[in-house]
Order: sequence, then structure tokens, then C-alpha cells
Amino acid sequence: MKVFPTLNLKQGRVVPTVGAHDHDLAPMELVAKLLGHGLSRLALVDVDAAHSTGHNRELIGRILQTCQQQSPQVCVQVAGGIRSSDQAQFFVDQGASWLVVGTILHKSPMVVESLVARFQRYLTAAIDARGGEVHCSGWVDQAGLNAQTLALKIRAYGFKRLLFVDIPEGPDAPPDFSTAQSIGESTNLPVLMGGSIITRDHLLRAATVHNLNGVLVDSLLFLEDERLLDHLSPACA
Repeated sequence: MKVFPTLNLKQGRVVPTVGAHDHDLAPMELVAKLLGHGLSRLALVDVDAAHSTGHNRELIGRILQTCQQQSPQVCVQVAGGIRSSDQAQFFVDQGASWLVVGTILHKSPMVVESLVARFQRYLTAAIDARGGEVHCSGWVDQAGLNAQTLALKIRAYGFKRLLFVDIPEGPDAPPDFSTAQSIGESTNLPVLMGGSIITRDHLLRAATVHNLNGVLVDSLLFLEDERLLDHLSPACA
């Protein structure tokens, strides 16, 4: 199971995917800590860009450069507000391995087609859903379709990877592994899952889900449960 510790970046700081965590590590300190434990994969989410309230592009660039300098084999996925070829090219130039697009799937079909034509091997399409119903614009708006329908549309665009972001319905709600499995089976595409993977038990259960290739886990959880650090070292592929 591929594990991507995920830094959600807002106004230059790391924020939790859901809930609240007590921490005082700056983003670069947290990245250094993870690198020191054998990090092989990393996911970066620009929360401000996803909400169109700003961006953390320079910070993401510094993180990408640090990973390249200290551990070139680390694969880094960047998400949040990637809505143009110029933005995609910036992150590719900085060393990003994968780029995630989401909101433009619903709002800008022509931009999607342009990105796929130019950056197909870098692209991952995101399906953000709660209870199987798709949301967009940083989880703010409902898109009016279900995850299965969007997954088939994504395959038709020519994407080669899917990211299913399972928006938790509540603090104790179990991860929606059934949707992750169904979109993988219907599209025959590699599927990553994030959002609701918040415990080591969730991570272990994810490893048993057919057609699920990897998970995104909030990086702050690695500070709370050091057993998660054991999952960082498998080589990136």
C-alpha cells in the first residue's frame, strides 16, 4: 500500500484535513522530520488556492526543491487550484511527480482537455465526495453528480489515475471504501484514497480493499501516532 503523508497548506501553515491538532511545527520542519524517517511519497494541498483565496505556491516550490536536494527519489503530488497550463508547468519545473486537478473537471472542460494533452503523464483527477455525492471548489459546492458518474467521465478525458477524496460525514464515520472500490472496478484505473483515512486501523483496512493502490494520510497524524512512520519507507513507483 502506497502511503502519502499529506500537508494541507493554508496561509503558510499546516492545517488538519478534519478536526483540530495541537502542533507547532512549520511546514519545512515537518517535511524535514518526515524525510528523516525515510519518506518516499508526499502530498501537498494548497487549501487557499483550492478556495480561490490566495495561494502557497512559493512554499510548495521550496518544499519540492528541498525534497529534490535531500532525497531525489521522493515522489511528490501537488493539489489545490491547478487550473491552467502555466500553474501546472510551474510545479513540474519545481520537481512535482504528479498534479491533481479537481474543480476544473466541472467548470472548464476545455482547460481539462488542454491539460491532458500537455501533461497527461503527470495528472491525477480528483473526485471529492461525501456519501458518494461529488463536491467541488474545496468541498464548498455540490456538483450534482455521483462519484461513479464522474469517474467514468474522467476516464473518457484520458486521465490515467484517480484520487478519491472521501469527505468525512462526521468525526466517527468509517471511510467509504465501497465507493473507492467501485470506481476502481468500473474504470480499471489506479485509485488513491484520502480524506477519511485518519487512524492506523483505517490504513490497515485500506490495504485489503481491491483496486485501491494507495492512501493519503494527514501528515499531522504522523506526529500523534509514530507507528504510522513505519509505512513511509517503501520505494516510490
